[in-house]
Amino acid sequence: MVKIRMRREGTKDRPFYRIVVADGRARRQGAFIEQLGTYDPLVAANGYQIDVAKADEWISKGAQPSETVASILKKARQATS
Repeated sequence: MVKIRMRREGTKDRPFYRIVVADGRARRQGAFIEQLGTYDPLVAANGYQIDVAKADEWISKGAQPSETVASILKKARQATS
């Protein structure tokens, strides 16, 4: 199954995540199909950047977002409304 999840980047004690579409069997740091955005948990406000249109397109094709990505998508949709 295809998943929309976060891929950890950055260094020790400085996490940075890329929001990617990947095969559910792939490792966290493994290959991915497409990058949809980024998430920086160290930024106080609006630490995410995501292409909501591409994410919706992948969800319509059957991709399942992780819980964290789903909450980021929800915040991004509310910010654009």
